[in-house]
Amino acid sequence: METRMNHEYRVNAFGAGGRNGVVHAEGVLSSISFSAPPEFLGEPGRWTPEHFLVAAVASCFVSTFSGIAEKSRLGFASFTLDAEGLLGNEDGIWCFTEIKLRPVVTVLNEEDRDRTIRLLEKAEESCLVARSLQFKVALFPAVKIEEELSVSARPLRDLRRQNDQRSLTTRAARLQ
Repeated sequence: METRMNHEYRVNAFGAGGRNGVVHAEGVLSSISFSAPPEFLGEPGRWTPEHFLVAAVASCFVSTFSGIAEKSRLGFASFTLDAEGLLGNEDGIWCFTEIKLRPVVTVLNEEDRDRTIRLLEKAEESCLVARSLQFKVALFPAVKIEEELSVSARPLRDLRRQNDQRSLTTRAARLQ
């Protein structure tokens, strides 16, 4: 027997004049003002429904990868993601045709490179927002290796010692 779970996510949106509005979710810290994109006679410089869709996929991917990496005990120095949504018009009908995800994960060891790629691919398959869409979400992963800073850290440490010694010499001279 299969157990079925459901979760609800509710938002409230209202018009604020022209092609502008505000979206709010109860229990969420702040509301977000939005407009239609400038290409569709909206105000420039505002979030758009199109940005919201791309942001939903991007934020879901970040959360999914972070959770998978944590469970897999993958340590990484940094993780960033650029996402690009492509909107196309076919026969007078506008719709998204693809969202491209470009995650960059900086890992601590070369040995983690292949595993990181596998976990990024698993996150792509597991991201529930992306799975819910009818168009392609394409992954273009990159993994960087964190370079050790020991070479540059030593001179800095030596520089601090020199400064500390100068301070002690200066204080001793003032006391005499």
